[in-house]
Amino acid sequence: MSKKYLYLSMLPESLIMSMLPPIEFGQYLSVGTLKRTHSQAIYFDIKDGFENEYFDLASATEQCVSHSDGKAKHSVYVSIYRVLEHIPVDMINNLYITTRDGRVLELKQSIMPASFSTKYHLYDEITPVSPLIVSALNPPDFCSFITNKCNRMHVPKIFFADMKLPEWAENPSEVDPGELYSPRIEHIRDCLIDLADKNKETKTVDRTHTLSNIIHWSKNGFYIGNQKGVLYFPFPSTEDLKKNHYEWWKSASM
Repeated sequence: MSKKYLYLSMLPESLIMSMLPPIEFGQYLSVGTLKRTHSQAIYFDIKDGFENEYFDLASATEQCVSHSDGKAKHSVYVSIYRVLEHIPVDMINNLYITTRDGRVLELKQSIMPASFSTKYHLYDEITPVSPLIVSALNPPDFCSFITNKCNRMHVPKIFFADMKLPEWAENPSEVDPGELYSPRIEHIRDCLIDLADKNKETKTVDRTHTLSNIIHWSKNGFYIGNQKGVLYFPFPSTEDLKKNHYEWWKSASM
């Protein structure tokens, strides 16, 4: 019997069953079978043995069979609503990021950094909500904060990226706005000043944000978690990408 995989897609949030292994699945998501579509994909593979009554996995399994010509079934959508919150953190395996032309980068889980050197962070929330946030909280604390039911604004589970901030972000009030190169950066500066002046833990930069260009903005990686725990997926340095993942880096840089 051919192996069947479960994938947690982040763009958009959905649970998909497939007979394709992770790399081939990412290529399919990005460019399709006829290579007429081009879209970025971010997804996790789910560990074997996952079960949850919220999902009709039995029906998906019946549909996820080879075609009459023997070709593998590419996708069977299991669910497209409230998927992330119903998958335990410990059932999530590796993270995959696919460029618009189907180049796939695999990111493996790693040990959470013991400390974080910067005072402020820029978080690109990806799923289930997608604002851009500045925060005085480090990634694990931010995850705990945003998934805390005691907070008026919270989500059950969150997937987000820790993004780069300019060097002056440690002391934003000392920067002359006239020296900044874009209205967006000026706005981030204003939000950081507001964060400091009002002693707040978070401040929304953009409520209707679309995913940032990971290749240019990612600082140290991706996080997914809730009150029970958080997983860390380091993002390679530019030097590592050029040396070990050149085709992906070249495609993502375009």
